[in-house]
Amino acid sequence: MGILNVTPDSFSDGGRFLHFDDALAQCERMLSEGADIIDVGGESTRPGSGGVSVGEELDRVIPIIERLNAEFDTVISVDTSKPAVMREAVEAGAGMINDVRALQAEGALHAAASLRVPLCLMHMQGDPLTMQLSPNYGDVVAEVRSFLEERATACESAGIAPENIVIDPGFGFGKNLDHNLRLMACLDELAATGRRVMVGFSRKAMIGKVLGRSVDERLYGTLALAVYAVLKGASILRVHDVGPTSDVLKMVSAVRESIDKGAPIPTLEPS
Repeated sequence: MGILNVTPDSFSDGGRFLHFDDALAQCERMLSEGADIIDVGGESTRPGSGGVSVGEELDRVIPIIERLNAEFDTVISVDTSKPAVMREAVEAGAGMINDVRALQAEGALHAAASLRVPLCLMHMQGDPLTMQLSPNYGDVVAEVRSFLEERATACESAGIAPENIVIDPGFGFGKNLDHNLRLMACLDELAATGRRVMVGFSRKAMIGKVLGRSVDERLYGTLALAVYAVLKGASILRVHDVGPTSDVLKMVSAVRESIDKGAPIPTLEPS
């Protein structure tokens, strides 16, 4: 999943793709590098962000979704928590909903159920404005898993097909470094639920804190987490750097295929 933020204030690429030509060129670039899904977001959810109005979000995302749908043969995801944006985005050509609030906003669950498209439910403790002030858990893995299972069950009760539900532990959303690392280490526990797991850690602060790198220096850390996440059962990776991530995943896939085929492992004989 390639990230296309049409926002002025996203933590990594805010302001870069506000204009049509820039957004279209970025979409074309990500698709050529191996993206299967383009995730369009019109509201920053970085720590400390306060949100935008429905009208402003619609003005940002609907025109670009319409253009992407007209010019590219790809799945378009809309990154939103607002029911009105979900409805208009799907009508404009979006084929997936990515909601950091797991359809908890008023009317969001009903809207998503009526649209009948795949969706991703993410865990977040608190809200973007305050979520990083003092995140606290007894058992972060158990609590995140329990929340996501409860929301997935609510979706199924509302008529959403189980195969249309993806879950996301929400790295960096109301979690400190220890929480994030613990979730990554136990990602297979989420995959064990039988649901597809999406992860989004591209260029995030957890990488910066471990490596001491600025946002634009976190590619290698992101790629390391990408390999680990896939080996732990992640199905979708939401990333800024599609080309390098695609290369990494192809190598992981090649090794896995070799193992599945039972290819002999050569041994070194003493000379």
